[in-house]
Amino acid sequence: MSFTQLGLAEPLLKAIEKRGFSTPSPIQEKAIPEVLQGKDVLAAAQTGTGKTAGFGLPILQRLMEGQPVSGNNVRALILTPTRELAAQVEESIRAFSEFLPLKTAVVFGGVGINPQMMKLRKGVDVLIATPGRLLDLYQQNAVKFSQLEVLVLDEADTMCDMGFLPDVRRILKLVPTKRQTLLFSATMPADIRKLTADILHDPT
Repeated sequence: MSFTQLGLAEPLLKAIEKRGFSTPSPIQEKAIPEVLQGKDVLAAAQTGTGKTAGFGLPILQRLMEGQPVSGNNVRALILTPTRELAAQVEESIRAFSEFLPLKTAVVFGGVGINPQMMKLRKGVDVLIATPGRLLDLYQQNAVKFSQLEVLVLDEADTMCDMGFLPDVRRILKLVPTKRQTLLFSATMPADIRKLTADILHDPT
C-alpha cells in the first residue's frame, strides 16, 4: 500500500514525499480513506504511530475545496491537551500543506494572547488549540466557529486525565452540530466512551 493508493491529491503527495514518507502506517491506511469520505472516526492510536498524518492529510484535502475562510473563522479545529503537542501537530500540518493555499495557526496558554488574536483576525483554515486558551479567545470574540467543518480531539484520554473534559464539553456547545468529528485516544476509559457516544455520529 502506498499513499497514492489512498486517494490523496498531488499537492499532498508532493509534501509527503518531501518529508521522506513512502508507506502509510496502519492508522494512516485505515483512517485516511474514512476521513476523506466525510465519516466520523473513533481511533485508538498511541503517540508516534503517525496519527497526525492520519487525520491531517485527509482534512487538508477536504479543505482544498469549499469556501475560503472569513475573518476570525476556522474551518478545521484540532484540540490537543498540551502546548508541546499543539506545537508538534501544527508543525506537521504546516509541512503537509506546504503546496496548498491554506493557512494554519496554533494557540495555547502560557504565552501572550495578543499575537494569537492578530493571527486569527484574517481567519485560518486549520487551528490547533489547547482547550483553555481556545475558550479565552472565544470569550474575547477572537475566534468564531460558523464555518467549522471538522473537529478533531487528539489524545482525548490525556485531555480527560488533565481535567479538560468540562472545557471540551463547553467547546462542543459552541461548534456547529453539523460537522465531521474525529476522536483519537490511546486508551478508552469510561469518560471517553461516554464522550464518543455523545459527540460522534455513526463512527468508523
